Amino acid sequence: MSKEFSTHRAVSEISLEIPRGSFFSLVGPSGCGKTTLLRLIAGFERPTVGEVWLSGGRIDHLPPYQRNVNTVFQSYALFPHLTVAGNVAFGLRGEDAETRVGRALEQLQLNGKESRRPDQLSGGERQRVALARALVMEPELLLLDEPLSALDPLLRKQVRAELRDLQKRVGITFLFVTHDQEEALALADTIAVMDKGRVEQVGSPREVYCRPRTRFVANFLGPMNWIGDVGVRPEAVRLSEEGQPAVITNVTYLGSVVHVEARLEGGEAVIAQVAPGRAPEVGAPVHVEWSADDEVRLT
Repeated sequence: MSKEFSTHRAVSEISLEIPRGSFFSLVGPSGCGKTTLLRLIAGFERPTVGEVWLSGGRIDHLPPYQRNVNTVFQSYALFPHLTVAGNVAFGLRGEDAETRVGRALEQLQLNGKESRRPDQLSGGERQRVALARALVMEPELLLLDEPLSALDPLLRKQVRAELRDLQKRVGITFLFVTHDQEEALALADTIAVMDKGRVEQVGSPREVYCRPRTRFVANFLGPMNWIGDVGVRPEAVRLSEEGQPAVITNVTYLGSVVHVEARLEGGEAVIAQVAPGRAPEVGAPVHVEWSADDEVRLT
């Protein structure tokens, strides 16, 4: 599938299959096409070339309201004049509407907050209301467009864990869009890494992190040392009494870990990840080594 605008091609010849009941993540830098792809699936954009299928039926010709797909937006898009219960029930019809709203509020741990308005909720609670409003419609596919980006870092990690647990409990297919590689690695069963409108690699978090197929994927998913054509993650590099001679050039404390940068005799810079309290001083001579099993060699 491709999508062309008047000024550029946002999505280029992408083919993806998302397993039912999985937590699937699209990850990539800003402007790589992941949000456009989400909008194509939701029906807010029409593909220039290609098709969108859901559960065996083609849906790219259908308007958004006729697709069994719901979207949680980055802004949450809650109605400020409605209560929590009113926001969740908005658009819901049928005799069982009250029961479904109650079940959704319970799933998202919003019991007791039914009568509050959005401005009386925390950021995490507003995010859960947006999720409840989407889930109450019982979609086959839930699209999440960077839904955690408005949260502070500590709350973001908490809600991230809640989101993963929720997906496992409800069993609905989640398609999660983010530019945060740590978020994608922590949440998804399967990750598609995108760049410049194309999918660079699809695989499990472990596969794409440990065995990237391209230099872009390797570098985007986390720090990578390149010694010639060989890549090694900082956590795989060890400071030792043997190995290649080097000199410490920089020490960066990151809380639970420390990144120690050293320069090899050949001039290459190598970062090793060590525990706090074990970092040598800048200028100290050291040796660095790593296992051949941890090397990334691109073909």
